Amino acid sequence: MRIAVGLGEKSGEERMERQGVSRRDFMKFCTAVAVTMGMGQVFASEVAAALNGRRASVVYLHAAECTGCSEAVLRTYKPFLDTLILDTISLDYHETIMAAAGEAAEEALEQAVANPDGFICVVEGAIPTAMDGKYCYVGGHTIYDTCRRILPKAKAVVCMGTCSSYGGIQSAKPNLTGAKGVNECFSDIGVKAINIAGCPPNPLNLVGTLVAFLQGSKIDLDELGRPVMFYGQNVHALCERRKHFDAGEFAPSFNSEEARKGWCLYDLGCKGPQTYNNCPKALFNDTNWPVRAGHPCIGCSEPNFWDDLTPFYQN
Repeated sequence: MRIAVGLGEKSGEERMERQGVSRRDFMKFCTAVAVTMGMGQVFASEVAAALNGRRASVVYLHAAECTGCSEAVLRTYKPFLDTLILDTISLDYHETIMAAAGEAAEEALEQAVANPDGFICVVEGAIPTAMDGKYCYVGGHTIYDTCRRILPKAKAVVCMGTCSSYGGIQSAKPNLTGAKGVNECFSDIGVKAINIAGCPPNPLNLVGTLVAFLQGSKIDLDELGRPVMFYGQNVHALCERRKHFDAGEFAPSFNSEEARKGWCLYDLGCKGPQTYNNCPKALFNDTNWPVRAGHPCIGCSEPNFWDDLTPFYQN
């Protein structure tokens, strides 16, 4: 089952023009991806070349999650990221948006996994392990068993979101389902997933990772399996409110005049110093990110943040 039916082997630009995405918008997107990857605007053409080639087959598996990571991707605009992704990769299996259901969906999954050119597997959601994985079934199989069968066959495994990366909220105490991240579950069979952590992460980080893989570029990972190009600095170092931190100017409350003026939110619970992510640089929808909007960073790209970094708000 192909999402973009009948587009053949045309270039990415041709496929997107058919969907109403202009070359200008395509190159603007490629520039944003290049900048997010730390490559600079001049590398936009290299990003475009990676996305213009033969579409890579992607299998997107859902485990225990809220689908927020998929929603972040599908709701991105300027241009619509879902159009760009669907027309630059072949998204052969994704339970949220695929037309097929039941046996037809399972057949689509098996066809994608059997692709002679291989496939990239993206996983969203934690993997329940308690009671032999019985807390999460898809198509009559536990997601634990499905991942254990499919992930070793993939050319690359990418975890989309903190849940699949480290367990997320599903693994918060008391963790009755025994939820774990992909690498914790399947490293014994050689799986080494790239963790695009966040709740949700910026979709540009996912696309940038796919671009780097398609280019054959080496993807340097930190000790938590995250691409250094996106997670190499902490939020605090990149934050536009940092100057107020350095000046000792801290907002006393969320509804204070100081907060509205952009003073530092550290005293109100901001976890920016403990959090590694590129949120201040890669704005959501090219518009905003939590701290600029007046909300403290809650450390969502860190393991066990639901337990270790609470309380998220302080008075």
